[in-house]
Amino acid sequence: MSEKKKLVAYFSCSGVTKAAAEALADAAGAELFEIQPAVPYTRKDLDWMDKKSRSTLEMKDPAARPEIAGKAANMEAYDVVFVGFPIWWYTAPRIIQTFLESYDLHGKTVIPFATSGGSGLGDTAKALQASCPGAKVLEGRLLNGRPDRKALAEWAESL
Repeated sequence: MSEKKKLVAYFSCSGVTKAAAEALADAAGAELFEIQPAVPYTRKDLDWMDKKSRSTLEMKDPAARPEIAGKAANMEAYDVVFVGFPIWWYTAPRIIQTFLESYDLHGKTVIPFATSGGSGLGDTAKALQASCPGAKVLEGRLLNGRPDRKALAEWAESL
C-alpha cells in the first residue's frame, strides 16, 4: 500500500496554532499550508469581549465566510488533510469553513486539530462535515503546549 500524502493546513492569529501545525507537519511528514485571511485580523478584530468586533460578528453568523488570501496548490494530490485553528466560541473560526468549501474534498480524510485556552473541540468535527461533503471527518484533538513529536507521529500514522 502506498504512503498517504498529507497536508497540514492551519489558521493562526497569535502564532500558537502555527507552532502546533509546524510540529505536526514535521512529525507526520506532511506539507504545510497557512490559511490566511484576505483581510488580516487586527487585535481589535479579535477582541471577543467586544460584541461588535469582527470575530464576534463572524461567529454569530453561521453563514459568514471570511475570504481567504490564497489556495493550497494541488489539493487533489492529498489523501489526508489536517486542519488546524484556535477554538473560537467553542468551535472552528468561520474561515475554516471558507477553506474547506474552497475544495472538492470528496474521498479525503479531514482531521481537525486545535489550540485553546480553555475549551475542547466539542462538536467541531460534526460542524465541519457540512463544509466538506464526501470527506471523512475525524474527531481530531487539541494540540496545546508543546506536543511531543513521537506522540504526534504515532497519531498521524494511526489515521
